[in-house]
Amino acid sequence: MTDWGLLDPGAADASGSDDDAALAAMVEVERALLLAWGSVLDEVLDAQADTLEAAALDRDALRDGVARDGVPVVALVPALRAQLEAAGLSADRLHLGATSQDVVDTALMLVAREALRAARGSLVAAGGSLATLADAHRGDVRIARSIARHGEASTLGVLAAGWLDGVTSAVAAIDALAFPVQFGGAVGTGAAADAAAGRPTGADEVRRELAGRLGLADPGRSWHAERTPVLAVAGAAATVLAALGRIAGDATFLSREEIGEVRLAASGGSSAMPHKQNPVDAVRITAAATEAPGLLSVVASAAIAGDERSPGRWHAEWSALRRLVRLARSSAGAAARLVGGLGFDAVRAAAIVADAGPAGERPARDVLAAASDRIVDRAVSRFGGVADPTGPAASAPQEARP
Repeated sequence: MTDWGLLDPGAADASGSDDDAALAAMVEVERALLLAWGSVLDEVLDAQADTLEAAALDRDALRDGVARDGVPVVALVPALRAQLEAAGLSADRLHLGATSQDVVDTALMLVAREALRAARGSLVAAGGSLATLADAHRGDVRIARSIARHGEASTLGVLAAGWLDGVTSAVAAIDALAFPVQFGGAVGTGAAADAAAGRPTGADEVRRELAGRLGLADPGRSWHAERTPVLAVAGAAATVLAALGRIAGDATFLSREEIGEVRLAASGGSSAMPHKQNPVDAVRITAAATEAPGLLSVVASAAIAGDERSPGRWHAEWSALRRLVRLARSSAGAAARLVGGLGFDAVRAAAIVADAGPAGERPARDVLAAASDRIVDRAVSRFGGVADPTGPAASAPQEARP
């Protein structure tokens, strides 16, 4: 039975992070590794690299291999070698100097990079809509709520600016990432690559070439048992989901019929109540954001790796990391739709303020107007500083960051 999303609204967009995408990324790593060795050894290995084909691999055999060996690469390498031999090509350089962890870690960085780049694009779209909302409603008064009770007067523009600040922080978290290549061989020393190159710099040379060909960062080291690069990626994905979860929760609450400060575009229906339209994108985001902390805790626990390859902790990391970046990508797309179709009802918001009694009378309106202008302007300006699509997250290859 295939898991195809019947019960998974939080990850409606699984593109680029399913098993086929992960397999394609692993084959891309092996392809790039061949070309890296060709450069280091001054050999022409383009034909070998071009021959490797993920689509032609036997999925059942690979799945059986994972069940048998605990990792996918043990079965993958013989299958790729068979492709080369069937084409009459030498397989001597295939997987040279590498180990399973090099391929899995690097492939997952490719998957994560593409998922978070897609998320970034959707976040920028959502941020643009929020900036417009914040500017348009900076003077529209609403009641701010503190610990589930009326606090004092604020504005709809300040509400949108707060949401925008979260989106900006999420974009900044993605931009701060370095997606590093992994290449250390059996126990992270790179000794096999040094021996194959015939010089003590062989592993460093191959790693640099591999990073450049894949558009990943060269970390200048192996990080087999030092898992903070994975934790950083997982943390950025969780930041995206937390920021969007706040927006979804606020939008759902404020769009309730008895409140009505927010209007949502028509969305999903109910099987039992034909009159009801559910806030489906907000529901998707909330489901994903609710799931994220548990996934992040798995990655954080796995970071206590131990040994040169951790038994079980490393393996637990794979699905948790992939799930986090998938949820971030899917939720960012849902957020762009959600805020793109979201509107404020300034008349309804003002009526709630009027009924709020003393809470609605503070602060003085001129003081509130000045504060609202300041907050909105700063939020819009801050978003503009990260929204440039040519920023760090969109450029490749990246330099390793300290």
